[in-house]
Amino acid sequence: MPPIEIRRLGPGDERLLDTVAADVFDEPVDPLRLKACLASPGHLLFVALDDGQVVAQAAGMIHHHVDKPSELYVDEVGVSPAWQRRGIANLLMDALFNAGREAGCEEAWLGTEPDNLPARALYDGRKEPAEPVGSFVMYLYDLGEGSK
Repeated sequence: MPPIEIRRLGPGDERLLDTVAADVFDEPVDPLRLKACLASPGHLLFVALDDGQVVAQAAGMIHHHVDKPSELYVDEVGVSPAWQRRGIANLLMDALFNAGREAGCEEAWLGTEPDNLPARALYDGRKEPAEPVGSFVMYLYDLGEGSK
């Protein structure tokens, strides 16, 4: 069995997501959204491939600021249940962090729900120095048609 391959996707790699294991993404991959994501320079999408099948993914974005160094925002990490607990999520986080460093980022940040214990175990186990933020308030605004 060949090892898991971690690959950063870019324009032209859309076909790699034709074969995705269960629960890698929250929803089915939309081809138009995928194309837009891969064409956006600040967006990062890494996948883990097992014999050509996408079994995990990690997405992030480079945030450029006018008053401080750029930072990496880790948007999500998803591993299909059949491939969990094999270190794949850490490999994907390594890839995201390395891409962030290459882009000049000095920090990476992310958030998760307090009761998401698997995610918290992953993030708490990272080798990079981290400090949990004591409290975090998030607002989610609906920008759909009915919100005007």
